[in-house]
Amino acid sequence: MHHKLSKEKHIYKFTADAEPALEISSGDTVAVETKDCFADQIQGPDDRLENISFDHVNPATGPIYVAGAEKGDVLKVTIREIKIGSQAVMLTGEGLGVLGHKLEGMHFKVLPVEDGEVVFDNQTRITVNPMVGVIGVAPEGEAINCGTPDTHGGNMDTTLIRENAEIYLPVWVEGGLLALGDLHAAMGDGEVCVSGAEVPGEVTIEVTLIKDLNLPTPVVISEGVMAVICSRETLDDAVVGAVEIMDEIIRRRTDLPQEEVIMLLSIAGQMRISQVVDPLKTARCEIPLKLLENYGFTLF
Repeated sequence: MHHKLSKEKHIYKFTADAEPALEISSGDTVAVETKDCFADQIQGPDDRLENISFDHVNPATGPIYVAGAEKGDVLKVTIREIKIGSQAVMLTGEGLGVLGHKLEGMHFKVLPVEDGEVVFDNQTRITVNPMVGVIGVAPEGEAINCGTPDTHGGNMDTTLIRENAEIYLPVWVEGGLLALGDLHAAMGDGEVCVSGAEVPGEVTIEVTLIKDLNLPTPVVISEGVMAVICSRETLDDAVVGAVEIMDEIIRRRTDLPQEEVIMLLSIAGQMRISQVVDPLKTARCEIPLKLLENYGFTLF
């Protein structure tokens, strides 16, 4: 069954207490309309930042209740299509991102999106690379704001989460309570200024319930690689966590001895930075899926 979900149905935190905006069954598709990460409050270069409410950032459309989903299950979310709006917004300022200590005050820029490119200025156009910054489910414990990533997903800002990607989200509460938003027309790994080319749009997803998979953190299959995404207080801890979880996933699904899994990760795995500007930092460990399939690997 196909559904449509308006961007007016959105949340600012992932929580088990949220009232579902939509209930679906495994195998259903949903066209999810999204606001940009500033809740569409900036529309033109003459807008004034003092009129913007920064309590309303990173809205995620949803949540979506998936019938039959229980703790220990996984939601496989396949991104079928991403449509983006005709203009994007960037914002940075004092104390924000990696280089915020070099700035005074707040600054924003409205960027037209034309002919498959983001127009940065008269000299520079950047090819669009649409991706989803926020996608996740409700955590088991306390609510987590949509700006923070963790084992539930959330603001992972991972460039692999694009069209045709499969995102495997561990379910922590009944129904999962899936939500997504924070689309980018383009963004580099790290998102160092605290924003990419933030844009409204519509994401068509297919949601499949996988019973008893028991993943500890989100996993993405995209562009021929499998990536374990880990968010921790420091980037060092996120790197270690991503590698450790990748090791566990491979060992449980192949006959490779421990030392050879470690060697394989060193010779064929890649460590990537997803983002370094959120309350928790996010890293990912990637490995070619075809290589793992040589050993009979399947995720489920």
